[in-house]
Amino acid sequence: MITWTYPPAPRPGVGALVIHDGAVLLVRRGRPPGRGLWALPGGKVMLGETLRQAAEREVKEETGILIEAGEPFYVFDFIERDDESRVVYHYVIVDIQCEYREGEPRPGDDADDARWVTESELSGLAVSQPTLNLLELVRFGRM
Repeated sequence: MITWTYPPAPRPGVGALVIHDGAVLLVRRGRPPGRGLWALPGGKVMLGETLRQAAEREVKEETGILIEAGEPFYVFDFIERDDESRVVYHYVIVDIQCEYREGEPRPGDDADDARWVTESELSGLAVSQPTLNLLELVRFGRM
């Protein structure tokens, strides 16, 4: 049985960077870790699933948007500890550059909200630090 909290080892995850018409696709997380924060859509990589397949599945589940996943381009660790310094979550997240294909964002699965966010709207949202770091690097496609 897989345990997602207090794992025996890091778990692989994906994030999907989807930029369309000058806005990035973000979701507000509905569950821990990161509950209430805006971030790239994404989640766990399931056994037998490629990173690209995981990104495409997660975006569809969380937002209803269809994408074509491209190449990995950004990797980071997400580690959350409890009050006793035990590791509650440890994900190695691989962000994938993705192409928008079709659909309008609607929240699904573990997302409380999903929408296109412009660069000027970011300051008004509680955005996860890894997402802010990534968006600073890509500058909404102006890299």
